[in-house]
Amino acid sequence: MSKIILGIELGSTRIKSVLIDGRGTVLATGIFEWENTLVEGLWSYSLEDAERGVRESYSRLVENYGKTIERLDAIGVSAMMHGYLAFDKNGKQLVPFRTWRNTNTGEAAQKLSRLFAFNVPLRWSVSQYYQAYLDGMEHVKYVAHLTTLAGYIHYKLTGKNVLGADDASGMFPLDGRDYNAVMLEKFNALIGRDFKKLLPKVLLAGEDAGTLTDEGARFLDPTGTLKAGAVCCPPEGDMGTGMVATNSVLPKTANISSGTAANCTVVLERPLKNYYKEIDIVSTPDGLPAALIHTNNCTTEINEWVDLFSEVVELCGLNISKGQLFEKLFNKSLESDGEVGKLTGYNYLAGEPLAGTSNGAPLILRPSDGRLTLANFMQMHIYSAISALAVGVDILKGEGVKMESVTAHGGFYKTPFIGQNATSAVLGAPVTVMETAGEGGAYGIALLAAYALTNGISLPDYLNKIFAGASKKTVNADKTEKAKFSNFFAAYKRCLPVECLASEVI
Repeated sequence: MSKIILGIELGSTRIKSVLIDGRGTVLATGIFEWENTLVEGLWSYSLEDAERGVRESYSRLVENYGKTIERLDAIGVSAMMHGYLAFDKNGKQLVPFRTWRNTNTGEAAQKLSRLFAFNVPLRWSVSQYYQAYLDGMEHVKYVAHLTTLAGYIHYKLTGKNVLGADDASGMFPLDGRDYNAVMLEKFNALIGRDFKKLLPKVLLAGEDAGTLTDEGARFLDPTGTLKAGAVCCPPEGDMGTGMVATNSVLPKTANISSGTAANCTVVLERPLKNYYKEIDIVSTPDGLPAALIHTNNCTTEINEWVDLFSEVVELCGLNISKGQLFEKLFNKSLESDGEVGKLTGYNYLAGEPLAGTSNGAPLILRPSDGRLTLANFMQMHIYSAISALAVGVDILKGEGVKMESVTAHGGFYKTPFIGQNATSAVLGAPVTVMETAGEGGAYGIALLAAYALTNGISLPDYLNKIFAGASKKTVNADKTEKAKFSNFFAAYKRCLPVECLASEVI
């Protein structure tokens, strides 16, 4: 009898459940939409909504599957990395969940980065805890346990306080398969307590993370149909599940997600020589260090210009769908000249830390002899969408980091070839898009749950088997495309002070 495996991911706008079989084929999905809210000036999601969303997404999955599910072979839970979920010794939540989106932790992150000689981002759990400590918040002295959103749901299913390596690396820096002991000692001296005792146990992919309990089965399926006993893999963060969903867990492999924001994660052969505020060091689910480049902006500015063009089309009485318009405009960029008309653009609707701006200020620049054609205009926007990412890529290239293969997913790649070609020019590597990558992190955590059922095989070997027959398309930018982007990026960096000034003035 074929195995059935459940993957659940709590993303920033939706909670998604995916059901797969033992070969990785998607059998059904279920989605629950949700949004973050400001609570006491900080971005948050309620745990009640998280619990309800998990149940409803699972219920919709069962409905879409069309069959009764009495038993699952394995379950995995993934969620947005980082954040701050603090509980007292009785399991009572002490403050509302503080998400990765909050930026109130500047003092803590800066002090910790200097103390550790290691980049500690604003959104990491240790930054959020230490900022609360520095601010003298009353709840800090009662904290007995910290976890992530994935760790919380996993606990509801299994009763185990554990985390996968990738998710754990967003709480406190790792050293291989556990939290960094030297950094822990330094931090303990600052706060006067053993911080490790507050953290979940770190587990690698495939290790025992418990099983679905009777209480967990009732939590997930209040109808009582689902029975206990499913194997549960270590709960993971969305970066780790993205690596798995794109088969990018070996050194020199990378995955990139380009939508509203963009992320590029590169698995490292060796640690970086220096630390950089632009580069986060996270972990693969099986414990290898990976460099993460995160941008706040990607496709939103393109979307707004296409909306404007759509108004023009309607004004002219034409009937062209938004999808057709995107495709035509993206393909028009192929006619752009080698200098992209000397146009430069910044897509910063939000502040872009990689470029040193704290406020959004979209900007288009051109010299008096610039060539403002539709092709150049679209090519400028396509390059602009991923140029902030290129700032981080330049740092990695300076460190000698190699990318032999890159797998991409996200709305930027919906039009065939165009986004892949531009990304390949930025990264200097072939860029592949797979059909299954569209299922995202829920699919990745489902695969990790399926991997927990195997014995004696490495995670890379397992994923190679799963993806052996996957439908995929690969693009490798030619010399002309690389030279075109190089010309654009030189102007992009040269004019960046103008964008920084605009962000201050606006």
